[in-house]
Amino acid sequence: MSWTDYLTNGFYDELFEADGVPRPSAKPLLERIQSLNEREIARRQKAAEGALREAGITFTVYGERKGTERIFPFDIIPRIVEADDWEIIESGLKQRIEALNLFIDDIYHDQKILKDGIIPPELVLNGGTFRPECVGLNPPRGIWCHITGTDLIRHSDGQVYVLEDNLRCPSGVSYVLENRQILKRTFPFVFGALPIRPVDDYPNLLQDMLIGLAPANVARPTTVILSPGIYNSAYFEHSFLSKQMGIELVEGSDLVIEDGFVHMRTTTGLKRVDVIYRRIDDDFLDPKCFREDSVLGVPGLMEVYRNGHVALANAPGTGVADDKAIYAYVPEIIQYYLKQDPILPNVPTYICDRPDECQYVLENLETMVVKAVNESGGYGMLVGPASTAAEREEFAEKIKARPRNYIGQPTMALSRVPTLINGELKGRHVDLRPYVLYGESIQVIPGGLTRVALKEGSLVVNSSQGGGSKDTWVLKSNGA
Repeated sequence: MSWTDYLTNGFYDELFEADGVPRPSAKPLLERIQSLNEREIARRQKAAEGALREAGITFTVYGERKGTERIFPFDIIPRIVEADDWEIIESGLKQRIEALNLFIDDIYHDQKILKDGIIPPELVLNGGTFRPECVGLNPPRGIWCHITGTDLIRHSDGQVYVLEDNLRCPSGVSYVLENRQILKRTFPFVFGALPIRPVDDYPNLLQDMLIGLAPANVARPTTVILSPGIYNSAYFEHSFLSKQMGIELVEGSDLVIEDGFVHMRTTTGLKRVDVIYRRIDDDFLDPKCFREDSVLGVPGLMEVYRNGHVALANAPGTGVADDKAIYAYVPEIIQYYLKQDPILPNVPTYICDRPDECQYVLENLETMVVKAVNESGGYGMLVGPASTAAEREEFAEKIKARPRNYIGQPTMALSRVPTLINGELKGRHVDLRPYVLYGESIQVIPGGLTRVALKEGSLVVNSSQGGGSKDTWVLKSNGA
C-alpha cells in the first residue's frame, strides 16, 4: 500500500508534514505499511475488528429501537505524538487539574473566587452541576477529581487546545488499553523500531490511587467499582477495569449501610467496603441526598462519606468544574489559584448567558459550534458549517429560551490522521482524550483515546455519532 499519494488537504496532519511527505517519527510505521499489499492490510484490519468483537468491546447507543449494542469502530493506523509535544501536554494537564481541584474545593467551602469577582456567582451557583449537598465536604487529602479525561484538539496552527474537561465519570480508558494490545499484534515490528511509551500499567496506577484514599485506620482496604448495571453505555469498561484490578464490580443493590459503614453483600455475609470507584453520576448516587427516585445508588451513602468511613472517586460535586460555561473561565482559574499563565489554551468560547456574546453566537451560527453546557457524547450540539437553515433556526430558539444552557465556539480545523477507508489511506479528523490520575501526585497516562470522525469532513468524533478510535503512540524522549 502506497502512502506517496496521501493528501493533507491543507489540514495539520499528525503523520505527514505535507502531501506524501511523512514526519520523521512516522516513517518506520509508514514504511511497514507500504511493504504490505492491500489484501494484507485488509486482513490485519479485519483481524483487529475480530479481536475487539471477541473481547466484547462494545458501547450502547441510547434512544435507538434496535441494535443499540455496538462494537466500537477501530482503525489500525495509529496516531503518533512526539516526545516534545507530549511534554507540553503533560505539563499543561497537570497544571489544569491542580487548578480545577482547588476551584472545586473553594466552591464548596469559602467561595473566594466568587467573592473576588473572578467568576459571576450566579454562573456557578445556578448551574445544574453545582451540588448544594456537597457544601462543606472534605474528601480525603482534599482531592476531588481523582480520575479525569480531558479532551484536546490540535488546530491548523499546530497548537494544542483544550476542548473540554470531563471530571465526573470519564469513560474510554478501556479502549486505550485494548487498542494497544491489538496494535502490538498488528504491527509488532514497528513497536521494536519506535520508542513507544507503555500504557499497560494504568490499572495498577488506578488501583494504587484508589487504595491511597482509604480511611487511615484500615490496613487492607476493600475497593469496588460501583456501576449502574449492564444497560449503561460504558458497562464493558466497568467490567474490564474490575477484572484488570482484581476488585469487585457491584451495583447499588449489592451494597448496604450498616453501623455507619458501607458493606457489600457476599455469599459468606457482609463485607466492609472502604473505597468506591463510582461510575454513577451524582444524581443517582444516594436517593436520600440527591434524586429520591433513583434505584441505582445506595441510600445513606453520602452520610457515611461525610463521616469519613468510605472514600468516593471521583468525589461528588466535581461536575461543577465540568460545566462548559465554567470551562470558559479555566484560564482565569489557573491564574487565580496558581498565579500562572495556562500552558494549554482554551478554544475561544462565548457564553450565551452574556447578552452581547449570545447575540454574537446567534448572528454567526453558520460558522460556529454551539454546545449544551451539560451534555456529552456529541448530543445537544450544533456544528454550524454542517447544519441546515432549519437546524440553525431550531437551535436559535433553544438558545433564546435557555441562554445559560449554551456556549458557542468557532469551528476549529481539527488535525487529521491517515485512516483506512475502503482500502485507501484518507485523512480523517481526530481529537485526543488523555487520562489523568490524582493521588499522591498527578500522573498523566502517556497516550490516551484518539477518537476519529470516520465520516468524510465530519468534526464529530463521538462513538455515539459514528466516530471510531485509534491507538495513540507517545514517543519517548532521547533522554528517557
